[in-house]
Amino acid sequence: QVQLLESGGGSVQAGASLRLSCAASGNILGINTMGWYRQAPGKQRELVATITSVGRTNYADSVKGRTTISRDNAKNTVAQQMNSLKPEGTAIYLCNANVDLRWYRTLDAWGQGPPVTVAS
Repeated sequence: QVQLLESGGGSVQAGASLRLSCAASGNILGINTMGWYRQAPGKQRELVATITSVGRTNYADSVKGRTTISRDNAKNTVAQQMNSLKPEGTAIYLCNANVDLRWYRTLDAWGQGPPVTVAS
């Protein structure tokens, strides 16, 4: 019904920048909150940043000041600019979208997650 296609990610040195992008497609009537989560090996999934349909943002303390999330409601896309990356940021980054479907249903959609590796 809903697909999230992510791009970006990769392997970088500490201090570098990366930009992640995610596009939602399918039978979408609207998208509420979009965001990025990450999961490092052996650790639980954690929130990185979210943005509501009206642009209200929320960031994990660990990325505040270094990460900016943005979205384009017309294109159903969300992007995340990550600067001054640290080795502890190494993880799979998962795009998330809370989507309104037909018949008053909602879906919490997840992407596959581009890997990000930050070398010290």
